[in-house]
Amino acid sequence: MAELDVHTTPLPPGMRRTDARYRRAVVAMLTAGLATFNAVYATQALLPALVDEFHVSPDRAALTVSVTTGLLAISIVPASILSERFGRGRVLIVSALCATLLSLALPWAPSLEVLIGLRTLQGVAVAGVPAVAMAWLSEELDPSDVGAAMGIYVAGTTVGGLSGRLIPSGLMEFLDWRWAMFGSSCIAVACALLTVLFLPTQRRFRPKSINPRHEFWATASHVRNPRLLVLFLSAFLGMGAFVSLYNFVSFRMMHEFGLSEGLIGLVFLMYLTGTWSSARVSRVVERFSRGRVMAGSAVLMLLSLLLLFPTHLATTLLAMALFTAAFFAIHSIASGWVGVLATSHRAEGSSMYLFCYYAGSSIVGWLSGCVFAAVEWRGLVLWLLLLAALLCGAAALALRAEQRDARRALA
Repeated sequence: MAELDVHTTPLPPGMRRTDARYRRAVVAMLTAGLATFNAVYATQALLPALVDEFHVSPDRAALTVSVTTGLLAISIVPASILSERFGRGRVLIVSALCATLLSLALPWAPSLEVLIGLRTLQGVAVAGVPAVAMAWLSEELDPSDVGAAMGIYVAGTTVGGLSGRLIPSGLMEFLDWRWAMFGSSCIAVACALLTVLFLPTQRRFRPKSINPRHEFWATASHVRNPRLLVLFLSAFLGMGAFVSLYNFVSFRMMHEFGLSEGLIGLVFLMYLTGTWSSARVSRVVERFSRGRVMAGSAVLMLLSLLLLFPTHLATTLLAMALFTAAFFAIHSIASGWVGVLATSHRAEGSSMYLFCYYAGSSIVGWLSGCVFAAVEWRGLVLWLLLLAALLCGAAALALRAEQRDARRALA
């Protein structure tokens, strides 16, 4: 890829944890995750209310989640390409503002079709943040501090996803679903404005000309890398299973356990286990290696699903806590691992990982809706067990490749 200018001056050093700009960057990425993932999952906790409001089936209401993540997946690669020319920070800020401002229109949709249409636009708008956030961190931070910052960003996405579910469901104890969603949207807009305020100007970015053919082959080169392909597969399977569980657990909470909308919203506090695990997994990786921790987390995801079979609220909550912590540990490891393995065309590598991540959310989430409609809760759990078993296989392949590299290094 030809650069617009020939840069002869060396790049400035990456930001370290002791730098004030590093702290500003971490705050900006945290609020960007809060803003955008609040927007992405704005309707998930409200699916039962949408079913009642528009007189549709649960799988059709779930399209308000699937279309957003589907368009997000499709738009990630173009957003990443644009960031090569116009800068990661600019794309991130425009994306965060557009996506959250669109959230303000969602509560006033007169029909489910209009709501789905707005959510489609929101999927396109929101893509810029996940498309460039990881590349921004990888470029601007010292390599030794990227893992910790990446974990904080992922933690921000978990809290954002939590707020997008918890705030509207809590407000529904006092308001109807429209005003509840509006209140949540206002908080997302405020977080986006904080991102604009805190995000430091990039100093290590060098703009490049956009060559569609080159970008295509750069992305394809990552798909031909077996080690990266395993990480892409883990993103597809893991995110698909995760979103599927959270899409439909609300219906079980309401129909089998008799919980109100507000109490169902508290169930999404299980997200905090993901916030905790993603922020701390880098320390465990330093001790045991990426492959071992990823494989162990995949096994934990699989085992936790077995606790969803009994009709007991306590075991269901425990299953969700373990499942969520394990999933976000895998995501934090895999997303950072892509940046390590993709030594060239790093932005394209990250965008391909995220394409698979959100394609899993959309495609597997939609398929899970069909499964839930056909065979209800226990059939859905069996389907999730299949996905988790495949994820364990992908994690085992990643571990095997890591161990093979370690043996070669010692030889």
